[in-house]
Amino acid sequence: MMADITWKLNGGRALGPAPFFIAGIVNVTPDSFYDGGLHASAGSAVEHAVRLAAQGADILDIGGESTRPYADPVSLEQEMERVVPVVRELSQMQMRGPDGEDVWPLISVDTYKAGVAAAALEAGAEIINDVSACAFDPQLVDVLGQYKPGYVLMHSLGRPETMQDEPHYDDVVDSIMLFFEQKLNVLQKAGLPAERVVLDPGIGFGKTLEHNFQILRNIERFMDFGLPVYMGLSNKSLWQGLLGLGPEDRCNATQVATALLAARGVAIHRVHEVALTRQSLTIVREMA
Repeated sequence: MMADITWKLNGGRALGPAPFFIAGIVNVTPDSFYDGGLHASAGSAVEHAVRLAAQGADILDIGGESTRPYADPVSLEQEMERVVPVVRELSQMQMRGPDGEDVWPLISVDTYKAGVAAAALEAGAEIINDVSACAFDPQLVDVLGQYKPGYVLMHSLGRPETMQDEPHYDDVVDSIMLFFEQKLNVLQKAGLPAERVVLDPGIGFGKTLEHNFQILRNIERFMDFGLPVYMGLSNKSLWQGLLGLGPEDRCNATQVATALLAARGVAIHRVHEVALTRQSLTIVREMA
């Protein structure tokens, strides 16, 4: 059942309370699996972000490096050149609600690099979405402790270029639960309060099709930490594995799964199609 949640951020700011939040995906990359190259320039990425904001995104998640399976890494300098100008321009914009309140989405940056995270936070970002849980660049822990942003703690098994090479778990849900417990302790010791953290079990990141569905069947387990669950399954390859769908045909599957997960308490949904997702989640809210 949907219940209002709040995600606390740095500087006394907070997202919510609300029953759900939508993070709109803005890939400033040439090689992302779904929309690579469509918004690869800063100007095009900003225009796309503005469209997602108008459609009802609560968060704009800006990424400058593809983390799809077998993607090649990019340099710190290249990622900063892609991401920071977009963050800076978006952070200077505002959108007003019917009562005159500021309803411009929060800005998130999808990065595992400490240098990119620090530069993005200085430019106005408020959330760091890290696929590595600080494993790829350990200095990111220090950045999180210093700035205390919102943080998406995600589970993955290995790096994107190798994570789908025969992933194995004795029990995938138990393994992720232990992973979250250990990482939350590290983050708290570094100075990042637990209330700043949301948990992403990492669909498709070092998981087989069966691993992914074991996670989704047992999604309530991850709520035992008392933190919001963040879900990223928009148009991913599990829909090809289950239904034989190519990337352009996965929207309906994404919407059905998103609605089912929201009804079971998943609060934050990272998606490509923001307007459709807001429709789906509004229906769930009214029927829950």
